Amino acid sequence: MRSRLPLLAIFPVTVLTVVLGAPFLLGDHPVRWESGSALPKIVMDDSADPATPADGTDGTGGTPSTPSSSASPSADALQVAKPWKKGMAQWGVQLYWEEEKNKRSDSFIEKQARKHAEYLIGLGANSVALSFPFYIESATSNELAAGAKTPSPERVQRVVKVFKDAGFRTTLRPIMDEGNLSQGNGWRGNIEPASRSAWFASYKKLLTPYLEAADETRTNTFVIGTELNSLEGDPGWNTLVDSAEKIFSGEVSYDANWDNYVSGRINMPVNHLGVDAYFPVKVADTAPVGDLVEGWNDWLDRKATGPLPNILIAESGIGAMNGAYHAPGDFYARRTVNQKVQANWYDAVCQVVQERKMQGVYWWSIHFDDDPNTAPDDKTASRLDFAGRPLTEKAIKTCFSSDYAGPGTDTTS
Repeated sequence: MRSRLPLLAIFPVTVLTVVLGAPFLLGDHPVRWESGSALPKIVMDDSADPATPADGTDGTGGTPSTPSSSASPSADALQVAKPWKKGMAQWGVQLYWEEEKNKRSDSFIEKQARKHAEYLIGLGANSVALSFPFYIESATSNELAAGAKTPSPERVQRVVKVFKDAGFRTTLRPIMDEGNLSQGNGWRGNIEPASRSAWFASYKKLLTPYLEAADETRTNTFVIGTELNSLEGDPGWNTLVDSAEKIFSGEVSYDANWDNYVSGRINMPVNHLGVDAYFPVKVADTAPVGDLVEGWNDWLDRKATGPLPNILIAESGIGAMNGAYHAPGDFYARRTVNQKVQANWYDAVCQVVQERKMQGVYWWSIHFDDDPNTAPDDKTASRLDFAGRPLTEKAIKTCFSSDYAGPGTDTTS
């Protein structure tokens, strides 16, 4: 068992009473709505694709595509320019994966993973986090389960292997879907299981095969929980983390929501903490990057001043639209597109990460089935989508190519 350090706050809680009283108004936690059913198992076999039907289709009703001269290169040809090593900054993207209704073939998901790897290499990324949904029936339910949109552990292994072979630092991040939670208060951070012991037992059963898959693929980090404010500090985490560390030899972490992070102690039995950071900054759309940096530092200073070498920005992003600075986590508004707002925000967050000597940042997000080389359809897509937005991509490339070496100095292991 690795030793654990308490994650303490250095901040009077009273300062945030008014600000944190209306988290949805501020857009403090992005909400993702999905639904699903029982999970089919896939046999892992690189010599054949068991998910491809006998009729020769690709599992979606069409025929498998034939590689062309413009197709993504093979996995062997993909390689991160500067692979992550201990002590380096994590420059990454959150890749969100929901299985399609008509499940894609294994060959399709591997090809899609290579397409994303190529795109991320083009951005200068050295890290990728694979987030995927699991489900709860209601806010008081004790049962957690995989659903039709939850990729199986075997499928996860196939995708992670593509990124590992390309030299990426990898993270697996199961995240509770909110589709069955009530509107208005339907956030994963507000759940209150009828029996917490039963909830943790169910969660352990759900996570175990994914922890085994993570260990098999030598994944760097497994996020044991994300934005579960109401359950933080529960003794059930001790048993769950103990079990996880016996299965998984990598880093076990927890990702806190920004409101809990700045308002008090994150009492979780892990050594590694990420923050899903959607700090609202009350400035005009025309505000310079420096004003956004100042706004972020005002929030972070309420927790602790100075460098934060033990903190990772596990998730951050903002809509490319007018008015987004006031509610950066708003997934649903589709106000007038403003790419400069998004690009400036990315510039500011990157500057804060470097100045505060943080571990790095992962941008939210790219959907696994999307083509990252295609501009988003602003009639249907979330304004938070950044792939295909030139100004934001330029900001990411500038960030990821910076001279910032990371919070540590050991780059030999």
